[in-house]
Amino acid sequence: MPRSTPYTVLLAALVLSALGSACGNDTVTNPDPGQTPVSVTESYTDTITVNGARTTPFTVNRAGTVSARLSALAPDDTVTIGLSLGTWNGSSCQIILANDSAVLNATITGTAQQTGQFCVRLYDVGKLTAATDYTIDITHF
Repeated sequence: MPRSTPYTVLLAALVLSALGSACGNDTVTNPDPGQTPVSVTESYTDTITVNGARTTPFTVNRAGTVSARLSALAPDDTVTIGLSLGTWNGSSCQIILANDSAVLNATITGTAQQTGQFCVRLYDVGKLTAATDYTIDITHF
């Protein structure tokens, strides 16, 4: 049986390393550390009915601050509704932060620890007496 020398072991390690690095193109690209992330604001308009709710999914492409601001309510801009922020699993919104007393211009803010699917949910907290139109502004990276 041939005996291994330190040189043959080193040579074998180098050959395996070269072969492994030649397979595929698994280059990881990191963002430029000097590049300032640019936030994105998306606006959505819809209607909440009495005892109803609406969920709006959105995609976060970079970890960072996520906020949702209730920028319009009509016909009664003094009504109180629920506003929440969560993660979207493809069929429902898993609530993480909630404000059950949101009024016009209320903002809910959280931090996305990673990229992925998130959601904003607006809902009647028992205060609506008629269908209410709303606009929500979602800001994220």
